[in-house]
Amino acid sequence: MPMVVGVVAGTAVLAVLALIGLFKMCWRVAEPNEALVISGSKHRTEGLEEGMGFRIVTGRGTLVLPGVQAVRKMSLDLNETELHVDCATHQGIPLKVRGVVIFKVGDDFVSIANAARRFLDQQKLMSERVHNVFAGHLRSIVGGLTVEDMIRDREKLTGQTRAACGTEMEKLGLIVDSLQIHEIEDPTGYIQNLAMPHAAAVQRDARIAQAEANRLATEAEQQSYARMAEATRDSEILQAGYQAERDKAGAKARQAGPLADAAARQEVVVQETRVAELEAHRREQQLQADVRKPADAQAYEKRTLAEAERDARISAAQAKAKETELAAAAEATRVKAAAGAEAEATKARGTAMAAATRATGEAEAASAQARGLAEAEATKARGLAEAEAIKARAAALAENQEAVVAQQLAENWPEIVKAGASAFSSVDNMVVLNGAEGMADMLAKALTMGGTGLGLARQLLASMNQNGQHTNGTSALNGSVPPPAQRVPVDTDKG
Repeated sequence: MPMVVGVVAGTAVLAVLALIGLFKMCWRVAEPNEALVISGSKHRTEGLEEGMGFRIVTGRGTLVLPGVQAVRKMSLDLNETELHVDCATHQGIPLKVRGVVIFKVGDDFVSIANAARRFLDQQKLMSERVHNVFAGHLRSIVGGLTVEDMIRDREKLTGQTRAACGTEMEKLGLIVDSLQIHEIEDPTGYIQNLAMPHAAAVQRDARIAQAEANRLATEAEQQSYARMAEATRDSEILQAGYQAERDKAGAKARQAGPLADAAARQEVVVQETRVAELEAHRREQQLQADVRKPADAQAYEKRTLAEAERDARISAAQAKAKETELAAAAEATRVKAAAGAEAEATKARGTAMAAATRATGEAEAASAQARGLAEAEATKARGLAEAEAIKARAAALAENQEAVVAQQLAENWPEIVKAGASAFSSVDNMVVLNGAEGMADMLAKALTMGGTGLGLARQLLASMNQNGQHTNGTSALNGSVPPPAQRVPVDTDKG
């Protein structure tokens, strides 16, 4: 009996374990970032068309019959693809657009079903397909915009691209979480050229601001230096005043001892003088009592009468002198005022004449100096011009003697022709043979004779080149052309 119980219990345990194992084989759980696509039996999922033939499970578990149904996982994670698109704008300017697209499979069953039918076994190729979709639409949209529109309103480019790709992405079962245009490269430098005027204006304003700041800083520094100098001056003045007071106090201190000695000696002398005065006063009182009183009484009467008479005469004389003094003072004041006025007038006239004379002298000196400088400059210019002409003539002779000779002959050609024509001066009647040809031949011979100066000029130039005397050669060319030494033969009619 115990054995039977043990067998039953073991069988039950095995059965439970078998059921657990079978359940694990049949139970599938979808992770939060994935969807289970179950195919192999007819299912109808809400939102999907009839006869889809597969079931979608997200965020929960489900039973799957092994061998009857197939379970595959569709990732719902974010995916990223970088955009590297070569575009051309409405103006025909080539650009390279760099951006990134962040996308994922939609969370609804319709999006998951669309993505499963297109990418279930090719989920690694999803980024490439999305790149192709966005590249095509991005080229189309950029072709309708200008470079300025793309730079100033990048959100517009992003919005149009997302709107254009929305329908196709929905058919693929994908949704775009983010589309960012990172950079717009310009191989032709068009964007840089657009920025140059603004950069130049900013640089100009920066330079102006820097110059203004430098000016203000310089003014502030100068004012600071001025205040420092003023403070230094005031400090030195105060220090000098304090030093003077200290010197004065020191001098007084040094003189205090001698002054005290002198005061003491003065006090002694004063006291001694007072004692002598008291002694003299005592003697005087004694004399007055013994001698002077009686004599003074007698002389008092005579002195009083004489003094009265003298005082009368003095009063009269003083009145007369006072009157004379007042008259003399009035006359002296008048004379002094007149003399002062005359002196001031004379001084003013002298000052005005001196100023006028000095101004005239300075004006004449400036005029003479200006005339001298002008004459010196004119003389110097003429000398330089003549020197340059001589130098140019010498250089011309050294480099092209034929051209110089031709120029001299051209300048003196009337005299040469005149000299050649002098051969016919003694002919009264002339018969020219051969008609016009004979006349031309005769004129050619006459001009040839008159042009013998050309050969002479060449010989002179050759001689000057050998002797190095260009100046004499030039003088010879500038002189008159020697008369011809031959006469023109003329055929005349002897009959």
